[in-house]
Amino acid sequence: MTLLKKNPFGHILFIKKWLIRLLAIISHRRYKGFNTLEIEGAEIIRNLPDRNVLFVSNHQTYFADVVAMFHVFNASLKGRDNNIKNIGYIWNPKLNMYYVAAAETMKASLLTKIMAYAGSVSVQRTWRAEGKDVNRQVKMSDISNIGKALDDGWVVTFPQGTTTPWKPLRKGTAHIIKKYKPIVVPVVIDGFRRSFDKKGLRIKKKGILQSMVIKEPLDIDYEDESFDSIVEKLEYAIEQHPSFLKVLSAKQLAAIEEENEARRWSADT
Repeated sequence: MTLLKKNPFGHILFIKKWLIRLLAIISHRRYKGFNTLEIEGAEIIRNLPDRNVLFVSNHQTYFADVVAMFHVFNASLKGRDNNIKNIGYIWNPKLNMYYVAAAETMKASLLTKIMAYAGSVSVQRTWRAEGKDVNRQVKMSDISNIGKALDDGWVVTFPQGTTTPWKPLRKGTAHIIKKYKPIVVPVVIDGFRRSFDKKGLRIKKKGILQSMVIKEPLDIDYEDESFDSIVEKLEYAIEQHPSFLKVLSAKQLAAIEEENEARRWSADT
């Protein structure tokens, strides 16, 4: 790899590699030390092609979720069986890995700009901006950029577009699936909301068991399956379909809602 080789977004890969290494070293103990990350499905990661793979996941924090995925995916590719012991796996990270994030969030600070360089595909949110509800058209350039990232490698997206659980999935993800026909891999995470603040930068509580389950790729009929059918299939796959609420007690639901309110209040102050 030459020093000035760039990815399709103009990011110098040598710089990106070092940023991923540094961020991984800084964050490793958040998942293997202060807290414990339980992983399932490492073998699925190793059997995926090098490009045109879309990971869809539920969302619990702005950054801790996707950083954990960078750890898990790279460790799995280096032959680790569902563990991130010994951070040596990050020395030669997968550089064609991206994640979809709100442009507003990724421009907020120097740290978020660094994290954006490490792999963000920044998009303009159509429903919220600067803490207010909005109603904007989808930017076609955002869709094209996600397609560009898929053409180059792997993309992680959070189709709910929010860290609040049980919210409906955005149909934009179904449009992307129909248009670019990626392999779609569901990921289900838990414990991150209890471990970190809403941004996923500050450790809120130690000794939490976090989990990440990587599921088998979905069977999707790219030509004939409807957008609504794909959305419903994604909701079940990432365990955010309304039917999952029926297995939670009223006490559990109240605790989740109370925690969400506290996180929203904390984020706004």
